[in-house]
Amino acid sequence: WVPVVGLEIHAQISSKSKLFSGSQVQFAAPPNSLVSFFDASLPGTLPVLNRRCVEAAVMTGLALNCSINKKSLFDRKHYFYADLPAGYQITQQRVPIAVNGSLSYSRCVDNKMSQMVTKTVRIKQIQLEQDSGKSLHDDTRSQTLVDLNRADQKLLLKISCLFQKKVGLMEVVMEPDMCCGEEAAAAVRELQLILQTLGSSQAVMAEGQLRVDANVSVHRPGEPYGVRTEVKNINSVRFLAKAVDYEIQRQIEELENGGKILNETRAFDSKLGCTVPMRDKEGEQDYRYF
Repeated sequence: WVPVVGLEIHAQISSKSKLFSGSQVQFAAPPNSLVSFFDASLPGTLPVLNRRCVEAAVMTGLALNCSINKKSLFDRKHYFYADLPAGYQITQQRVPIAVNGSLSYSRCVDNKMSQMVTKTVRIKQIQLEQDSGKSLHDDTRSQTLVDLNRADQKLLLKISCLFQKKVGLMEVVMEPDMCCGEEAAAAVRELQLILQTLGSSQAVMAEGQLRVDANVSVHRPGEPYGVRTEVKNINSVRFLAKAVDYEIQRQIEELENGGKILNETRAFDSKLGCTVPMRDKEGEQDYRYF
């Protein structure tokens, strides 16, 4: 079997204010204490683009050997999101800020630090986008609370990777050039170092400043790629490696036992050390980009 792994990395941009509003950005601030009229989507409010976020995305693109588009466009992506008051997300889809880059990273051979090999993953694109708010589920009172502090800040480095909404997010999308959890983890560690060195993002995963979605599939040598699953919102490099390796093995066992792989979104349960189904993707939603 040949495993195929691609990543989508969302990184929160290091900026004093959000992507489209002047609200401050502060980790662990009291809920809804950093929300402007625009963040709350009050009628008549308009976005004002944060220059710092654009500069961070351009610097990151250059560091990742990307071509910077002299003209890039924002799109509206429409879907119901409980913690996105406007009902749509401002993102980049057709003409992102940077495209066609590469990231080189090193990994050890057979767990021997003395034997290292350098590999390269292609970067499909880097895009700027809003992050959503954060839903807080209170089981005791059977209700869900919404914190909009992080809404509107996100730098989407779609390396096949992801960030938090309304704050500035950069998404790095990586092509499916990796084959195991160790390679995925090594690529994310290298990206973290680049973002931190540039000052584009603090990239602290424990604080939600860097989140990873892993797309995983397996196929027989010489055959087309298999059906992929997406493991969402992984918040640790160690968990990323475990989630990818588990998903690869799960798919192989499923296929060898005569089953089939569903095109679905899964989550990684760190306590059980396995991925669990979240929702299927059979009926792909039309996001109505414009």
